[in-house]
Amino acid sequence: MDKITAIIIDDELFARENLLMLLNEYCPEIDVIGMGENVEDARSLIKEKKPEAVFLDIRMPSGEEGLELLDDVQKEKFQIVFVTAFKDYAIKAFNANAIHYILKPIDIEDLKEAVDKLKQYKEMFNEDDHNLQTYIESIKNFSDNIHYQEESNKITITHLRGIKIIEDSSILYIEGEGNCSSLHFIDGASFLDTRTLKVYDEILNSKKFYRIHKKYIINLEELTDYIHQDGYFAKLKNGIKLPVARVRVADFIQKIKSL
Repeated sequence: MDKITAIIIDDELFARENLLMLLNEYCPEIDVIGMGENVEDARSLIKEKKPEAVFLDIRMPSGEEGLELLDDVQKEKFQIVFVTAFKDYAIKAFNANAIHYILKPIDIEDLKEAVDKLKQYKEMFNEDDHNLQTYIESIKNFSDNIHYQEESNKITITHLRGIKIIEDSSILYIEGEGNCSSLHFIDGASFLDTRTLKVYDEILNSKKFYRIHKKYIINLEELTDYIHQDGYFAKLKNGIKLPVARVRVADFIQKIKSL
C-alpha cells in the first residue's frame, strides 16, 4: 500500500494522541511521521520530514495560529486536514473551498472520508500539476474568507477530471444526483461534483440562489418566468423549465417578489 505521510499539529497532547490512535486503527493508509503542538513545530517538521498531509487544529488557541500555516502550502506542497471545533461560519468556508476537515469530537466515518479525499487529491495531483495549483488557490480563498469574514463568490468543485474553481454567477442550476450534484453552467458546460445538493443549499448565497425542489437549485438571476400550468415550473433564460415543489410554491413566489 502506498501510504500518505502525515503530521499531527494540536496544542493538546490528548487530542494529538487520540487522533494518532484513530488513524492507526481505522486509516492504515496514513503513516504519521511526527506530531507537534504549534505552528513552529509544524514548520520544523514540514521542513525536516516533508509530509504529504498535515492534520491541523485550527484553534491553537485563537485560530489565527493554524491559519498562519496556510501560507506554507504553496512552497511545501502538502494537503491540510483541519481538525476543528468550529461549527459556524468556518464550515461554510470549508465546503465552498472543498477543504478537508473533521469536527471535534472526531467521528470515525468523517475521519475515513477525509482520508479518502486525501488519497483522491493525491492521485489528481500526480496526474496533473494544474490540480495542485488549483488546490493551492482554493486554500488561499479559504484563508481570505476566514480572515475577512465575508462570503466568497468562488466555489471549488471536484469533478472527474480534477479540481476546478468557478464563479457562482456562472451556474445556471444544480441538480441533485444521489450523493453527488450535477452543476449546469450558463455556457452549456456541466460537471458532476462529489457534494450533495444539501451542501450546495448551505454554501450558496441565498440572495442569488433558491432551492425550488428536492432535486434542483436555480440561479435567480437566470430566472425569466414562473409558470403554473399543468404543475409549477421555473423557466430559465436558456429556455429550460424545472419543476417547483408544491410545498415551496408560496415561499418561491415571495422570493420572486423580493427580487
